[in-house]
Amino acid sequence: VQLQASGGGLAQAGESLRLSCASSGSTFRINAFAWYRQAPGKQRELVADISSAGTTGYAEFVKGRFAISRDNAKNTAYLQMDRLKPEDTAVYYCRADGFIGALPYEYWGQGTLVTVSS
Repeated sequence: VQLQASGGGLAQAGESLRLSCASSGSTFRINAFAWYRQAPGKQRELVADISSAGTTGYAEFVKGRFAISRDNAKNTAYLQMDRLKPEDTAVYYCRADGFIGALPYEYWGQGTLVTVSS
């Protein structure tokens, strides 16, 4: 099973980017997806998550600007990032947790860099 994160890049403040997190591996039944980010010199922090039922949660610093979604048929999660700010600059990581058979597993994507200029 692999998680492939993509969609990062360079944006100016106020612009938008959309990140994708695609899971490969048909035996992995995904429960929840989450996006984290880590800025230089800072700890990794949770940005948003989404359950198998579609319930979403957001960190205060992205509420109203970012939206997490998922396409279960494609085993893919998305993070729509609007009204970007320079402080959103970070490497963004996706995480998926679920089951292979009866065993719980957690996987992380490789990270995608988002750079927001002022």
